[in-house]
Amino acid sequence: MQNEERQSPLPAPSMAHGTMPNTLLNADLSERCVVDSLALPWQPSPSPLVQRRLLEREGGEVARATSIVRYEAGASFDAHLHELGEEILVLEGTLSDEWGHYGPGTYLKNPPGSSHAPFSEEGCTLFVKLRHLAVDECERVVVDTAQSAWRQGMVQGLTVLPLSEWGTTHTAMVRWAPGTYFNAHRHYGGEEILVVEGVFSDEYGRYPQGSWIRSPHLSAHQPFSEEGCLILVKTGHLVA
Repeated sequence: MQNEERQSPLPAPSMAHGTMPNTLLNADLSERCVVDSLALPWQPSPSPLVQRRLLEREGGEVARATSIVRYEAGASFDAHLHELGEEILVLEGTLSDEWGHYGPGTYLKNPPGSSHAPFSEEGCTLFVKLRHLAVDECERVVVDTAQSAWRQGMVQGLTVLPLSEWGTTHTAMVRWAPGTYFNAHRHYGGEEILVVEGVFSDEYGRYPQGSWIRSPHLSAHQPFSEEGCLILVKTGHLVA
């Protein structure tokens, strides 16, 4: 990638217990951060059949964290509490819990204070954010993006599927047709992007599938996609 990239050294996990030591990884929300998630090593988790690629982390095994998580077939976790919530986008396979089954493209927001016992019979790959929600977010959200009605975006070639809104925070899937260009703009509360398909670009670089980009409060750019892409976008949540 031809862009500015800030990433702290990956922590050495505790192999004895499969848990993470206290870690600061891309934890400064005032810094622009670009990570190629596909180039990262898989790290162990408390479950022997679950691994993760760490994008950002502040804390130990209980941490504010953003990760790519891979469940092997038959992987499961015991029921556990999410004190500050959890967001998930299913990238591949099927994730399940006691509330249902979630196939590729499903977005879930489990609010603060919720609990579940997730598992995957066939295996799956997820984008997961932990402890990023406001304590008063109380709504559980499940959106099957493959079965939902998308809206026309602000420019030709852009379609948008809103997923969640709370205060200044907005989360959506955005599809860019090849050759789509957007106006230069600034983000109050910053912007976070995961490139799910294709190649996303702006004046700072070119970001293929698997790229994770976090731009700080009041950052500005002029995005476009020559090849076309599908991105997960979250804005307004990075006021440090």
